[in-house]
Amino acid sequence: MAQQHSAAAAAEAPQHFYIDSQTSLAELNPRTLKHGDTFALFDRLGDLSPAMGGLEGLYHRDTRFLSRLRLRIDERMPLLLSSTVQNNNAVLDVDLTNPDLARGDSAELPKDTVHIGRMKFLWNAACYEVLTARNFGEHKHRIRISFDFDADFVDIFEVRGFVRRDTRGEITVSRRGLDHVRFEYASLDGVARATDLLFAPRPTELSPRRAVYDLELEPRQRRTLTVTVHCSVDGSRCQRNAAVALRSMRRAVREGAFGGAALETSNSVVNEVFDRAVADIKMLVTDTPQGPYPYAGVPWFSTAFGRDGLITAFETLWIYPELARGVLRFLAATQATAHDALNDAEPGKILHETRHGELARLGEVPFARYYGSVDSTPLFVALAGAYWRQTADRTTLDAIWPNVRAALAWIDADGDVDGDGFVEYRRHTDRGLVNQGWKDSGDAVFYEDGALAEAPIALCEVQAYVYMARIAGAELAEVQGEPELAALQRERAAALRERFDAAFWDEQLGTYVLALDGAKRPCRVRSSNAGQVLFTRIAPVERAARIVKSLMRHESFSGWGLRTVYTSERRFNPASYHNGSIWPHDNALIALGFSRYGCCAETVKLSSAMLEAAARMDLRRLPELFCGTKRRREKVPVLYPVACAPQAWAAAAPFALLQACLGIEIDAGRRLLSFKHPRLPASFDAMEVIGLAVGDARLDLLLRRHRDTVAVNILDRRGDVEIDVRL
Repeated sequence: MAQQHSAAAAAEAPQHFYIDSQTSLAELNPRTLKHGDTFALFDRLGDLSPAMGGLEGLYHRDTRFLSRLRLRIDERMPLLLSSTVQNNNAVLDVDLTNPDLARGDSAELPKDTVHIGRMKFLWNAACYEVLTARNFGEHKHRIRISFDFDADFVDIFEVRGFVRRDTRGEITVSRRGLDHVRFEYASLDGVARATDLLFAPRPTELSPRRAVYDLELEPRQRRTLTVTVHCSVDGSRCQRNAAVALRSMRRAVREGAFGGAALETSNSVVNEVFDRAVADIKMLVTDTPQGPYPYAGVPWFSTAFGRDGLITAFETLWIYPELARGVLRFLAATQATAHDALNDAEPGKILHETRHGELARLGEVPFARYYGSVDSTPLFVALAGAYWRQTADRTTLDAIWPNVRAALAWIDADGDVDGDGFVEYRRHTDRGLVNQGWKDSGDAVFYEDGALAEAPIALCEVQAYVYMARIAGAELAEVQGEPELAALQRERAAALRERFDAAFWDEQLGTYVLALDGAKRPCRVRSSNAGQVLFTRIAPVERAARIVKSLMRHESFSGWGLRTVYTSERRFNPASYHNGSIWPHDNALIALGFSRYGCCAETVKLSSAMLEAAARMDLRRLPELFCGTKRRREKVPVLYPVACAPQAWAAAAPFALLQACLGIEIDAGRRLLSFKHPRLPASFDAMEVIGLAVGDARLDLLLRRHRDTVAVNILDRRGDVEIDVRL
């Protein structure tokens, strides 16, 4: 019988920082570009159009610097021929042509006569557009190309729909010569923000919100125009020459923000999934003074998130270890050093999120530097241990060791709110996030009767992360010559393992409960959180077998992936953000857990389903999440209306799924690459891995399906490294 809880707990939790769903990103299908702290959402024509729902725009550091950019031919909307973001995610190519244009009583310019090509890319806080117009007619034609534009300097949290401002700074616009328009925003936070639009050649007409070109085109003649939009902060300037900017951008894309191995499978569609994943990660990675960091996702989370960066680094560690190094160094540099209730900060705690917009700087939202994640801190320690095992990078370990120690101290002190040995969360003010695990929506943690749980809350997977952190902390302490700390962490890990199993296991459910509330009452809900517990190896083998069996039942496994909660739960909704949807990163961590307990068939089944879902998505791209509807013949996965795409930990999921199937473990200290019970997903029979790093050694491998296992062939070995294959 369901427990009864207080009326306050049963009430709906406030949906803090809710994303308004008046417009579906799936319906808009925007064209997305990102570079550094700048991203853009265009419609299919390459325009920024308020009529499309108000989401489109050119954004820089959480502010929309251009809200409108509309191209017209003789005041008419052009006809769309094609619209494609290149495979490297760096360039948007749009092909347009003119409609029938009547001048007087005749169609003076028949449709399809003039071709318009728009190439758009971002580079160093600027958006460049190179427009080419070519006359394919047999006669000379005159056309008028116009651009209408505007800038509103709206904060990203306003665009998301939950902030309504009574006051804001004043916007002024002026023409600065024959080829330059400037919008200036008198920001309330004291930051000088401006948008510069630069046109080349000079337009025929230029006013504060409109540029017009009157072009005469001979047969086969081509004319080129360039529009540069620069997001200026505190007087910054941009490269005016689009050709120079394009060369710089292409060189940076070729070189990439981080190195790593290359993959190619025997299935061309699967290759497209992995190619898109690589391109998405590279697009989302932003260079910081500490190294490359994957911003969480576009459009809502184009900034550094601690949890997202850490999980992305875990998913890609075996193939892109340099990314983990950047994540660790950045989060060490931003680690909290003092108590700050407004930002849920405590000494040693790892960042949740950082923001740079006006609302954050003014304190109207708490995210300028916010620490409301209960799991970022143990994940930081766990990643540090995993990174050390794979790379033996002593320089990085020495640099972040004080931060690892501070994180372990937070786990023992502020992380354990009531001193019971579990890590719990509760927000310090009513401005912060209600829920502070990865399922951080207001209704994500509940009892079996659907009532919302009362803080402080101890999530099951967070205790497992703490276990993993203590094991990693012990290993690192030994490396750093601190045997007493190593022994203490091992002792506390063992105690936590026993205490966790006793408190969280529910024999009737056959799995771990979702959480314990402030009174240590269990949230008897079957969820994917229990699957993430397996990723950490805290569960006894007999428990793991039952959890795997439970998760692969139809109430959890949709055919495309594992739902966040089972269909039998009171709050299940396949279109809920956290109560029934499918998250690729969640599934990837669970697949790694399956693999670590030797559940090969289930690992392959889950991984194959997720890769098949990716193959059916637009651009072969796994989004942040999709709906948990049952897989049916001839139907594709159902999209979630406001999911980010790309999203870093979703883009990284295919690499973790592949690692899970192959059972890959890398030990740089022993110079050993292990394959434990390797399998391949159902969709391909062979693959090459080129340049896989084991410490300072490199391997090129050919992997082939051989009956129900995988044959591992060495194509090239550079350096001293052993391979161990356990069938």
